[in-house]
Amino acid sequence: MSQSPETGIRLMPLGGLGEIGLNMMALETQGKILLIDCGLMFPEAYMMGVDLVLPDVTMLADRVDDIVGLILTHGHEDHIGAIPFLWHLLGCPVIYGTRLTLGLLHNKLKEHHLETDVVLETVVPRQALDLSPFTVEPFRAAHSIVDGVGYAIGTPAGRVVHTGDFKIDQTPVDGEKTDLARLAELGEEGVLLLLADSTNVENAGYTLSETTVAKAFAEIIPTCKRRVVVATFSSNIHRIQQVIDAAVAGGRKVLVNGRSMVSNIAISRQLGYLRASDEQFIDLREMRDLPPDKVLILTTGSQGEPLSALMRIALGDHKQIALEEGDTVILSSKFIPGNEKAISDLINNLYRRGAEVFYEKTSEIHVSGHASREELKLLHNLVRPRYFVPIHGEYRHLVKHRQLAIELGMPPQDTRVLENGQSLLIGSAGLETGENFERGRVFVDGKGVGDVGSMELRDRRHLANHGLVIAMLAVNQSTGEVVYGPELFTRGFVPEEEQIGEQLLEEARQQLRELLAEQSPEAVADWEELRVNVRKTLRRLFNRSLGRRPLILPVILEL
Repeated sequence: MSQSPETGIRLMPLGGLGEIGLNMMALETQGKILLIDCGLMFPEAYMMGVDLVLPDVTMLADRVDDIVGLILTHGHEDHIGAIPFLWHLLGCPVIYGTRLTLGLLHNKLKEHHLETDVVLETVVPRQALDLSPFTVEPFRAAHSIVDGVGYAIGTPAGRVVHTGDFKIDQTPVDGEKTDLARLAELGEEGVLLLLADSTNVENAGYTLSETTVAKAFAEIIPTCKRRVVVATFSSNIHRIQQVIDAAVAGGRKVLVNGRSMVSNIAISRQLGYLRASDEQFIDLREMRDLPPDKVLILTTGSQGEPLSALMRIALGDHKQIALEEGDTVILSSKFIPGNEKAISDLINNLYRRGAEVFYEKTSEIHVSGHASREELKLLHNLVRPRYFVPIHGEYRHLVKHRQLAIELGMPPQDTRVLENGQSLLIGSAGLETGENFERGRVFVDGKGVGDVGSMELRDRRHLANHGLVIAMLAVNQSTGEVVYGPELFTRGFVPEEEQIGEQLLEEARQQLRELLAEQSPEAVADWEELRVNVRKTLRRLFNRSLGRRPLILPVILEL
């Protein structure tokens, strides 16, 4: 990647454009780079066996000395979750964020034994810091997590406003509204470039206030005759506060279930972002001694994750918590795209346990943390940027947000839809498409980071769809004579014990015997060619007989 113009800005999105999650942006001027967020995403259905997905930061490998810092907008996983994995690769930059954001990050760093290595610096809204050649001023941004901010970033070329994730909530639970006054001032002072959240651009009107959820809790919980289970995201401290308040109003004690829920509540209470006394919480032993109508269980697992606490409860596999006829479960979260089937299965299993279930489609027990169209219009009219690039959303969201900006009067040539890996130059000549750079996704599988790639995922999908056939034989290395086999072993292909499987595998063995009989000793001794011929023979047979394409693995032993 060439150096940026001395008087201009280069925008380099590494994640979060054209997708939900993986949010990471690099802003460059005068040869220095400022990073904004470093998030992850959870694996999609085709990413079999993958635990987490990280942005690819290869393009920064030879520029780590130019990075002046990493600033964070808020504490959601899709904005901070990749830091423990990528921090060293980024040259160990100082990380800046609000108190709760850094509190949540510190807990993640402890899990990776990095808490004493990473330098964390707290930012305060409206207090600028100098990261020369950048000046960075955070401003309050209301979202579905406490202590979110956007940034007004000063550069020699002009000011850049990055909204982070936000909505315009006039009655937030903690009283911290999006700082519209400062956004208006920035608009008066002049904004070169606006980078704005696009997630909810398809939604007309305004996003409902978080406080509307409290009304739903107040209507549902008092009518419940037995235990209540509420599942939500562990990072949604506003929602957790309202659940606890509703439990107290209904005379219920709260049992917290799920490691991340326990951890985030502890951090939020310690930092003063969650108001709850020790007396409001109980443990499992105390829960057993209380009547069911005096208990509320606050848990994770609202997305139907297979190993989550709520899914284990729904399947009857949880060792300490069992649902009973007449219990109530409230799923207070959004159905994240891609999780619909898992959530549907979760709800069905909860009903099988005799529970009554409330969820997004049946009651107002969730509101979004992202701005809808009318709020985005207000943002644009307050900031009045010279140029605009939509961020944070799938590709259609970015396109629709650009269309919205044009409807509000922006010249089309002053707006641009980017995808990850596409750089953009902002200078005296306006918006210019820059060089494309390496982009991609890095997979975390167990303790391995980046050792599983597209080829491994292809093989896993192949195995899942068609199964595996192992063809084993042993060859005398000196004579080329086959002294064992061919023997066939299958997994997920055909039932070996049943007649159809026995017949097919015997036919396959016979064809391999004929193949080997036709080969000269020299050809048999050439193992690579022999493997190719074995694959071809079996592939033709299985495709002709069953129309299946199992992964064929020839194993040749030397004796």
